[in-house]
Amino acid sequence: MLYFTRWKALGIILTALVVCLCAVPNFFPEAQVKTWPAWAQRRLVLGLDLQGGSSLLLEIDSNYIKRSKLDQVRDDVRRTLNTARIQVTGGVGVRNDAVEVRIAKDTDFQTALSKLRDLSQPIGGLISSSGQRDLDVTDAGGGLIRLTIPQPAMIDRVRKTIEQSIQIVEKRVNELGTVEPVIQRQGADRILVQVPGLQDPTHLKELLGKTAKMEFRMVDTAVPPEQARAGSLPPEDELLMSASSPKVPYVIKKQVLVTGGDLIDAQTGFDQRSGEPVVNFKFNTAGSRKFAQATTENVQQPFAIVLDNEVISAPVIREPITAGQGQISGNFNVQSANDLSVLLRAGALPAPLTVVEERTVGPGLGQDSIAKGELAAYVGAIMVVVFMLVTYRLFGVFANIAVVINVAMIFGLLSLLNATLTLPGIAASC
Repeated sequence: MLYFTRWKALGIILTALVVCLCAVPNFFPEAQVKTWPAWAQRRLVLGLDLQGGSSLLLEIDSNYIKRSKLDQVRDDVRRTLNTARIQVTGGVGVRNDAVEVRIAKDTDFQTALSKLRDLSQPIGGLISSSGQRDLDVTDAGGGLIRLTIPQPAMIDRVRKTIEQSIQIVEKRVNELGTVEPVIQRQGADRILVQVPGLQDPTHLKELLGKTAKMEFRMVDTAVPPEQARAGSLPPEDELLMSASSPKVPYVIKKQVLVTGGDLIDAQTGFDQRSGEPVVNFKFNTAGSRKFAQATTENVQQPFAIVLDNEVISAPVIREPITAGQGQISGNFNVQSANDLSVLLRAGALPAPLTVVEERTVGPGLGQDSIAKGELAAYVGAIMVVVFMLVTYRLFGVFANIAVVINVAMIFGLLSLLNATLTLPGIAASC
């Protein structure tokens, strides 16, 4: 005869009771459960096919990735040749999907070719065994050096960009407070985002469609915007428009003082004087140092906060800002200020994302499946209970109690893990 000590039996009973209690929140309305303590709010999450929701298929801009890489190579070439004091003819430019530079003196050509070939790195880093490199540096004749990006290097760069974008998209979606979103790669350059329970994806599309590339740059007060609009714009400046309406032109220097990558936090707040919504930000150590130097050197000069090539604010530096934190104001409402803080906390996307497919899944199929599943469960449970009682009598009672406890413990464990319940999951467990 199987024998359990009193303490072992008590331990089994207590374990079963605690696990079964974890399933209790599933039998109460969600609004009521939210008033409970945080540790008691864990419950099963219905998947997209059961409660409906939104599904977005995003595609990354491969051309943008290629242009960015070519611009980076162009800047590296210019810096390398300037450091080596090698003169060029016509400057360094991007032409026909390649960076081209013509060396002025024949005596400098081989030195320049050697130094530019050093810019090429193995694909996958130093541990790569393929032998392929991310740049092809060739002699095009007549003192011309051409640098091109081979196809394997572009594929590898797109792959890395997709992986980075998935992490940022996940942060942005989670900041919205959504439950159990599904974010995964689709194909070579696409990302699938599924958010159960979200019936209107408009706000989500706006957040995911913004690159959120933030830069802090100086305003060039020596060049009037009217002159820049007429086409007389220095090469180190560019003309940008304000983000708010009516659109206001600004002549902004291309040199970036601090980037959004140096931010470690951004929170929505309210201005103490005007009461308007603002975004309070904080830099990391490197960003604090660069921001302090920039504000110290440009007191009484306006600087621009640029987000995705739009000026959202252009305040005047009244005094050096050395604390590593500041405030962004720009005619925000509470929603837009919160959206901006979400974007800044999640970080900038390495490349723009475009929505190529949008589906809103209604909960009708899920509700029908749940209703039929409940009916089948009730009928099946009654039949099993009756069969066990008729066949095994007293032992059937024990068996029925054990089955009920087992099912309750399964639901309790799934609730404790915040597991997502889907139609395929139900079918697999049957």
